Amino acid sequence: MELPIKVALAQAAPVLPAGVGWWYEPKFDGHRTVLVRGEETVELYARSGRQVTTHWMDLAVAGLQLPAGTVLDGEAVIWRAGRLDFGAAQSRAASSLTRARKLAAEYPASYAVWDVLQHPVEGDVRGRPYTERRALLVDLLAGLGPPIQVVPATDDYEVARTWYETLTAQGVEGIVAKRGSAGYPRGRGWVKVRHADTEDWAVVGYVGPRGRPRRLALTRAPGAGEPGAAGVRVRLSGPVAAGLAAQIGRVMAALPDAGRARAEGEPYVRVDTGVVVEVLAGSGRHGTLTVVRIR
Repeated sequence: MELPIKVALAQAAPVLPAGVGWWYEPKFDGHRTVLVRGEETVELYARSGRQVTTHWMDLAVAGLQLPAGTVLDGEAVIWRAGRLDFGAAQSRAASSLTRARKLAAEYPASYAVWDVLQHPVEGDVRGRPYTERRALLVDLLAGLGPPIQVVPATDDYEVARTWYETLTAQGVEGIVAKRGSAGYPRGRGWVKVRHADTEDWAVVGYVGPRGRPRRLALTRAPGAGEPGAAGVRVRLSGPVAAGLAAQIGRVMAALPDAGRARAEGEPYVRVDTGVVVEVLAGSGRHGTLTVVRIR
């Protein structure tokens, strides 16, 4: 299996799809993570394909319990006071190696797994139906226990609605719906319904220090053309949270500047980052783009 893996994504929808063949899972609020169990080591990858093993070393160590040849898809999350804490997960993802170890000791991570992409015996199973992959996953992780656990799933629409309406107190941000007969999709093959939905925007520049940008220059993802090119509307975000700013700053550290430009009356430094961030849906229509996380 070629690494890094291009992970499946979900298309936002206003309501849960209903009907025969749909399966539903709670949508956990954390950081998308692919776990790869090699012969002697465990590697963790972000949605973007970046290696993030050092940030989630406690999960990598737990992954050593898995058989070699296992590849899983899920979410690295942190529980605090009985609920998911996305801010804590964001801090871990944006931290240095030393601080990541300190945070892991204070607030250990969990790995909420929803798919097996490669099985230690069956091999690459991405082409198999969701229901078959789900059965393989449940069997593979049976008896393993925390911090690596299978996410709940149901084919009962009313149960899914109950989850959507009642699990917000635990920090669950919505529901993901998947076709039981479908293989692991390429692109946006799943459906997500969230209490606070987001949109993907591409980072094409920054305002302030490169290492900790105060604001980001953004275009709707996928971008069209060069950063700031004619026909591509560039918007400036609102103030970026410190942890997120540091994380984006590290990505931009080795990238060359592409000159200066202006957006919404303000100057910014152009840079082709290849970075995609999540922005609260609708925030741009009201003037301020609120960046909530890096992809």
